[in-house]
Amino acid sequence: MGFADISIAEVAADYQITVEQVFDLCQHLGITYKSAQTRLPLEDAKAIISLILSARASSHSE
Repeated sequence: MGFADISIAEVAADYQITVEQVFDLCQHLGITYKSAQTRLPLEDAKAIISLILSARASSHSE
């Protein structure tokens, strides 16, 4: 599996959510991590970003 070269902290900053929210998404998806600096595998990063975008789309359609 390739790496997306993005950390949990960078995902949080890029999508304007807290690191703790990204940790929650990781736990929900069964993604292991050690810290906010953990580099994410490509598929894991895509899964997290997909959930973030889905949640935003849902909140905008209500």
